[in-house]
Amino acid sequence: MRHWLMKSEPDEASIDHLAAAPGQCLPWTGVRNYQARNFMRDEMRVGDGVLFYHSSCPAPGIAGIAEVASTPYPDPTQFDPASPYHDPKSRREDPRWLLVDVRLVARTALLPLAAMREDPALADMATLRRGNRLSITPVTPGEWAHVLERLQVRWARA
Repeated sequence: MRHWLMKSEPDEASIDHLAAAPGQCLPWTGVRNYQARNFMRDEMRVGDGVLFYHSSCPAPGIAGIAEVASTPYPDPTQFDPASPYHDPKSRREDPRWLLVDVRLVARTALLPLAAMREDPALADMATLRRGNRLSITPVTPGEWAHVLERLQVRWARA
């Protein structure tokens, strides 16, 4: 099992949207970076842990815990001309963009970005590196355990 940090702008898909969704599960639409797409396509597995991160907002940080709930499949927004994520070069027979579904495990108190940056145990976390703009980054087992401890969340998955 692997662990991931997945960023979402809360006005588009927040931890509250996830909690209110049917089955507390949402498709992770709109990824338009090849490296992030490749993480979903090649490395994510159903059951992987997710740190659900609110970005581009007044209080960025980890807002909850989720899990990968599906194998990758084509992101339908790439084919929708009305979507801000429309990609006219993508073809249904050979889709360029994929997504996975994520399912809520727990809403948590916010672990703010500033607190993450000040925490020596998270100093090497990929999402905190200067210049990192990826919406999906791997999280090491040590970082995962430390964040769960800080958030007082118990992860009972294998």
